[in-house]
Amino acid sequence: MAKRQNKKFEIRGINHLALTCKDMKRTVDFYSGVLGMPLTKTINLPRGMGQHFFFDIGHGNTIAFFDFPGLDLGPYGEDLGGLHHLAISVEPTRWAHLKARLDDAGVDYAHIDGTSIYFRGPDGERIELIADPLGEMYGMTVI
Repeated sequence: MAKRQNKKFEIRGINHLALTCKDMKRTVDFYSGVLGMPLTKTINLPRGMGQHFFFDIGHGNTIAFFDFPGLDLGPYGEDLGGLHHLAISVEPTRWAHLKARLDDAGVDYAHIDGTSIYFRGPDGERIELIADPLGEMYGMTVI
C-alpha cells in the first residue's frame, strides 16, 4: 500500500522533541548507553543557564533535552496537554536487541502485543519502542 501524503500540510519531519532533565550525565548514560542513541551535539545556553543536548534517533530525527542546573523540577507528571509518551519505531531485530538491553539494565517495562514495550526514562518520561513500521501500529495502518 502506497503511503498517503497530506498535500495541504506537508512538513519534512520533526526536527527535535525537547524535554527537560534533572541530570545530564544520567540522561546521556541512559539514552546513549542503554538505548544506543548517539549524543550528537551539546549547546551551552547563554549566561550559564544550562545546556541543550541532542541524540540521533535515526532518519534525520533527534530527541533533545534541556539541563537547567538549579531548576527545581518536580517529578514527571502527565498533565493535560503534556507529553504522554514518545513512540520510537525500530526494526524488529533492533527491537529485540533493545529489549535485551533494557533487561540487562534492569529497566522495568510493560510488554504489549509482541511488538511494543513501554518503559520510563531516567526522569520518568514514558517511552514506547514499537517494532511496527512507521505509519502502522499493532498491524493497523494509521497514515
